[in-house]
Amino acid sequence: MMAIQPIIATPNLKAVQAFYEQVLGATEVFRYPEKGRVFYKTVKIGDAELGLVAEKVDVSAPSRITLSIAVADVNAVLPLVEAAGGRVQGPSNDMPWGQRVAHVFDPDGNAVNLTQDL
Repeated sequence: MMAIQPIIATPNLKAVQAFYEQVLGATEVFRYPEKGRVFYKTVKIGDAELGLVAEKVDVSAPSRITLSIAVADVNAVLPLVEAAGGRVQGPSNDMPWGQRVAHVFDPDGNAVNLTQDL
């Protein structure tokens, strides 16, 4: 079996984890080490997993990867983004390929596309 798991390196582990929990219902499924200062966590969002690494990184550097996350209702999720410390780039748009898409950023500035099949 082959799987891809995106991993976000962040100096703001608590804030980034809280963003994905509040906006997308992420739940923590793994933590290393189990006790003490956290280095790595895995959160589950639907059927997918996202890794979070506590690491000093320059969050002002432009991101080259965008997470695309399917949600049931893009417009219902958008108000949660800023309340959870993220930033909404603009309103959602219906795309010619049959999706509604909104571009947002998590607290570290990582690009996230919220998508909904129309």
